[in-house]
Amino acid sequence: MPKAYWIVHVSVHDPEHYPEYLAVAIPVFEKFGANFIVRGGAYEVMEGTERERNFVIEFKDRATATACYQSPEYQRAVAIRNKYSDADLIIIDGAA
Repeated sequence: MPKAYWIVHVSVHDPEHYPEYLAVAIPVFEKFGANFIVRGGAYEVMEGTERERNFVIEFKDRATATACYQSPEYQRAVAIRNKYSDADLIIIDGAA
């Protein structure tokens, strides 16, 4: 079973309060064994819309990636994140 990844792009419009999201989300990522492959870093937009924060988060498989996102704990984090930022998030399978 291939690993699965969250690919996330975030634009924060309230950086003072955004850490509230992180305080709730980080324990959820730990619970589901998330591994941050890309966390920030320099980037160059070649096509599409820019968001200043970019992440690739690895999970052991799609079921785990989906369970993390759908968990009540992470959905609480999403509600907080949505107050302070705009985000695009997909779950994608890795290469077999």
